Amino acid sequence: MVWADYIFYYGSELYHCGVDLFQLVNDKGKWKITQITDTRSKENCGSKITNEDSVKKELNTFMDEWHKNAAEADTAYFEKISPKGIYIGTDITELWVRDEFFTWARKFFERKSAWDFKAKNRNIYLSSDPGFAWFDEVLDTWMGDCRASGVLKKYNGVWKIEHYQLSMAVPNEKTQEVIKIINNK
Repeated sequence: MVWADYIFYYGSELYHCGVDLFQLVNDKGKWKITQITDTRSKENCGSKITNEDSVKKELNTFMDEWHKNAAEADTAYFEKISPKGIYIGTDITELWVRDEFFTWARKFFERKSAWDFKAKNRNIYLSSDPGFAWFDEVLDTWMGDCRASGVLKKYNGVWKIEHYQLSMAVPNEKTQEVIKIINNK
């Protein structure tokens, strides 16, 4: 059996919600649906939306705190990355697993502020598996606006960054100038 929660909108109006339950059978190596059960309801749909909103709010707070940890040179920053978590920086050489990243960044965390990135906007996407989410964000940084994206995973009820990539945003009309600068090292 396989199931899927859903919320159905007709136009911009909430129409109904529920769970579809699919009974499957393997017929000569091909899966076929033999029965579908739908728990369609117009009640309690708001709680599904509220839960999604609640998780997104929690993750926004988590990410804001993570950036604040760096701004305050608080090494709790690294505790928010899973032990096997990957951090990719703006330089081609900057690809680290968490502890390697900590070793590289330690000198910055000995200052009053390691770096100060503030989210200008962030989109969070939730997986159908409640233990995963991903995001993209535009950050106000000392390099100007940067774009970052990442994957979050929940371990024993605690969110951790599994993958994070920071990129400098280059306006398309400036690309040729940037290429020349990079090639003329």
